[in-house]
Amino acid sequence: MTVDGDRVIVGRISGIYGVKGWVKVFSYTEPRENILKYSPWMLRRGGQWRTMALVTGRRQGAGVIVRLDGFEDRDQARELIGADIAIRRDQLADAGPDEYYWVDLIGLKVKTLQGVELGIVDHLLETGANDVLVVRAQEEILIPYVRGDVVTDVDLKAGVITVDWDAAD
Repeated sequence: MTVDGDRVIVGRISGIYGVKGWVKVFSYTEPRENILKYSPWMLRRGGQWRTMALVTGRRQGAGVIVRLDGFEDRDQARELIGADIAIRRDQLADAGPDEYYWVDLIGLKVKTLQGVELGIVDHLLETGANDVLVVRAQEEILIPYVRGDVVTDVDLKAGVITVDWDAAD
């Protein structure tokens, strides 16, 4: 997920499905079908945002398929391929205590327990074992997002993540 102003990008239209206006969606939510919980969607094509209502959708194999209001056939649906899917930030449920959406961590400064600034969170990776902060500075630093062990504090108001990490690593 990434942020674009008050919008949170949660996926993109990746193809068409069938002949009745359905499209394939690559969802950034976890699990993938959680994207279906949000409506309306905002779609961005060519720099322009357009609000659209989700009519129906379901998980299909490893992805998600949906039908959007006003799209009744394959030719209309084809226009949507490549569109980013966003929702309003206020559509997301509040994160629980000590829980964060990835989108909230992107752009935060990362510093060590000793106060050494390592860089800014560019994005996160899901590795299976644990999530990884990708920190941009002069070079890319990969820091495991292990709460309490490596990541000792997240202060959203101050915009800082504190890590138990050797700056030379």
